Amino acid sequence: MDISFILLIFFIGFVGSFMSGMLGVGGAILNYPLLLYIPVLFGFTGFNAHQVSGIVAVQVFVATFSGVWAYRKGGYLNKELITVMGLSILIGSLVGGYGSHFFSEDFINLVYGILAIIAAVMMLIPKTGTEGNHSDHVRFPKILTSVITFAVGLASGIVGAGGAFLLVPLMLVVLKIPTRITIATSLAVTFISSIGTTATKLIIGHVPIMPALIIIAASLMASPLGVLIGKKMKAKVLQGILIFVILITTVKIWFDILH
Repeated sequence: MDISFILLIFFIGFVGSFMSGMLGVGGAILNYPLLLYIPVLFGFTGFNAHQVSGIVAVQVFVATFSGVWAYRKGGYLNKELITVMGLSILIGSLVGGYGSHFFSEDFINLVYGILAIIAAVMMLIPKTGTEGNHSDHVRFPKILTSVITFAVGLASGIVGAGGAFLLVPLMLVVLKIPTRITIATSLAVTFISSIGTTATKLIIGHVPIMPALIIIAASLMASPLGVLIGKKMKAKVLQGILIFVILITTVKIWFDILH
């Protein structure tokens, strides 16, 4: 592999993983379009949608694990929420990840575009939940939460995402979870989801090994750094950044789908 190509992949992985740690997302919302379009833009041989979804799955797995590890002593991780959401999203991601083998690249891109629109709309809805930081005080409807996270896992498994870019707005808007608890807990849930997605992508051969290893190296460095920065930022600022990232990505992916 050319050194410039290696550096480009590393940079893409670093950006996505940094945002993962800071915003509680897996990084797929950024890395999917970046890996799909940027290498080609710089004159390199591009990845197809199946390969991108495989690389992204690995990146999400490593970035979310690193992020959860960095949050482990902060008191923001809600164990009950992680258990309920984690089990549902794991089952959904296993089904979706295996099912992606039967879908065309255009269909995978379309699913990603639809997920991005849903996430963008959800983030624009005013948040009325509290901004407390004590995870032990959080209450949520278990059945509704299970159904929502299964659906997120099913869809995100198809595109190789961990689903956090959907989970975060759902937790903020529907479940009324405080922002910092949402960020930390969504990383843990997304990590669980990414286990199923990553496993199925590896089994069906959608993960290019060398690019995936480069992404892993970038994730191990960038995700904890993102957590450190995110802890020092105001909740409203974090929400604003997430809204911006999701809106820009949504516009880009739909521009390419329609043209």
